Amino acid sequence: MMKTKHVVDLADLSHEELIEIIHLANSIKEHPEDYSDACRGKILATLFYEPSTRTQMSFKTAMLRLGGSIIGFDNPQNSSVSKGESLKDTITVVGGYADIIAIRHPLEGTAAAAAMYSASPVINAGDGGHLHPTQTLTDVVTLYNEMGRLENLTIGLCGDLKNGRTVHSLIKTMSTFKGNRFVLISTAELTVPQYIKDIINSSECGYVEIPSLADAMPLLDVLYMTRIQRERFASEEEYRRQNGVFVLDKDKLKGAKKSMRILHPLPRVDEIDVEVDYDDRAKYFIQTVYGMYGRMALIMKMLESGDRTPSPRIMPTHHYRCCNPKCITASEKYLPAVFREAGGDMLLCRYCDGRTLI
Repeated sequence: MMKTKHVVDLADLSHEELIEIIHLANSIKEHPEDYSDACRGKILATLFYEPSTRTQMSFKTAMLRLGGSIIGFDNPQNSSVSKGESLKDTITVVGGYADIIAIRHPLEGTAAAAAMYSASPVINAGDGGHLHPTQTLTDVVTLYNEMGRLENLTIGLCGDLKNGRTVHSLIKTMSTFKGNRFVLISTAELTVPQYIKDIINSSECGYVEIPSLADAMPLLDVLYMTRIQRERFASEEEYRRQNGVFVLDKDKLKGAKKSMRILHPLPRVDEIDVEVDYDDRAKYFIQTVYGMYGRMALIMKMLESGDRTPSPRIMPTHHYRCCNPKCITASEKYLPAVFREAGGDMLLCRYCDGRTLI
């Protein structure tokens, strides 16, 4: 039985729990018929406040393959959110209907806020540019199957590393495994946030920043490509300055190891040439299938306890407010200001990990 009720961050799981979920995912992959009634009578609510194809369908398919049922919405304009309903009220109500909730939202820290008010377990299906733990679960299930290990890997991450929540979640998780090294491939404007670099620095792992994809290729065991996320930019002009800088094609692959594996959280725009799809190292489509099995395993483990008790009320820790304009606390004003001390005059927001100086 899992120690945590909610999965806002994959770090909510212990190493042992993560490995157990990976093994369960592989068991489901090998013997799906043994799990076809595992969630019979259970209901998953999918609350998607922003567009999604793979994540939403993967959650729905996972629950249906486990014999469960689904409620929810994929457009907040078709719900009471369009009438001004708060996140707290939506989550409180849906938590009374469903046995488990998967939530995606464009604002950072939303899943953490939802977990404060839900009687049912909450899974973060992506909160703005912050975290995407079940994509990371997809990634580690893929790596475990394709590489045979989660340690001593040189992992290149390329593209929008600033806004890429999949990148942030993957680095956070893989930095907990010994011997991993990260190669950060981006423009200076789109490098990873400082709090992610701080996480690497505090681990037994290391990182280098390389502005050239071609130069990085020979170093890598894994290449994690990402798109430049148009929806995260303040203007079209700013987006166009970054788009198309990094493109993986057959020529760049000539410098890569034969054993290297190429992953991508998808959707792809133009950062991977379609010719790469036919290379044996390209694993981004089978990656989506691994993800379905990972989500099936996670849902099963989270439903084991049957815990439907409301979370205790959280009280403010400070009188400050988070300085991140993309944090859920900027729009849901009733949320208590909750911070972690980060040394000196620095506070870290519990919701979005944003830094606030005091």
